[in-house]
Amino acid sequence: MAGFVFKQFCIEQENTAMKVSTDGILLGAWVNLSGVKSMLDIGAGTGLLSLMCKQRAECLAVTAVEIESGAFQDANLNIQNSPWEDDIFVHQSAIQNFQSDTQYDLVISNPPYFNDSLKGPSAARNLARHTDSLSFSALLNEFKRLSHSRSRLAVVLPYQEGTEFIELAQKQDLYLVRKCEVKTTERKAVSRLLLEFEYTANSGFVEPEHTLLCIHENGQYSADFIVLCRDFYLKM
Repeated sequence: MAGFVFKQFCIEQENTAMKVSTDGILLGAWVNLSGVKSMLDIGAGTGLLSLMCKQRAECLAVTAVEIESGAFQDANLNIQNSPWEDDIFVHQSAIQNFQSDTQYDLVISNPPYFNDSLKGPSAARNLARHTDSLSFSALLNEFKRLSHSRSRLAVVLPYQEGTEFIELAQKQDLYLVRKCEVKTTERKAVSRLLLEFEYTANSGFVEPEHTLLCIHENGQYSADFIVLCRDFYLKM
């Protein structure tokens, strides 16, 4: 499959099982980078999220971790060919085995979400899509291990899985502070959730910022989608 060209960088994806998707683009454009100096990208894939966030915040120190060898190869290439090759560090490892002295301000992930579902013939694609190697609970545990009291966790998930993730996060004393529901069109049901969590010293629940985003309206990109993503898409 051909690469994906953005305004300031390109994504080659010949070796990765999971290609560039709207899910990743939405998360990279939406995540709150205010006050963030260090970021960890778990399951970096092609390096898309790392590159998008680095474009948005040039002073950001980015570490990317990817377990699958083909995706790691593509991420390395994409980062080397970007304007920020010296500022994004990518490691091939399961996140459970990754060691760092840094407690990251932000952990971001477009995680695998299929659980106990039928797998396909591609081992790499199964690794990227199924929760065998990184369950939701494991992702939350790794966030807590690699974060500090003011850190944030941001993920994108399908609606049902996102709802389950919110419940699991609350059980681990993490609180939803931002939420965006995503529809592909106005008439369709919500298909994706963009979620951001943080620790809180308060005993009460923090009311989340809750927004709704439609990707398409009247056969065209919606105005909100264009505002969110225009710094990245060539045709916006």
